[in-house]
Amino acid sequence: MGYPNTTQQKVRPIHPGEMLREDFLPDYGLTTTTLAAALGVSRQTINELLRERRAVSPEMAIRLARLFGNSPEFWLNAQRAVDLWEAARTMKTVVKRIYPLQAT
Repeated sequence: MGYPNTTQQKVRPIHPGEMLREDFLPDYGLTTTTLAAALGVSRQTINELLRERRAVSPEMAIRLARLFGNSPEFWLNAQRAVDLWEAARTMKTVVKRIYPLQAT
């Protein structure tokens, strides 16, 4: 038996691209071009991620974790938080029509 989560986050979680753009790139002295080269991906891929138009994939999470010395879960959890927040907002009216079941 679980406990219902009745609280919803009102502010959008920070996108992994914003974390990269605002925290990691300046701290490591990286540019879009140098980050792309270090990860072995195209500049366009990094640009889309930094502009929050691309999600962090498991493959990208592994690359980022290796480069920055953290875990793939760090990157995927950040992406998951954004994805769930956006899905909850998109599906808000649909979800309201679903009534939780009660255990007997």
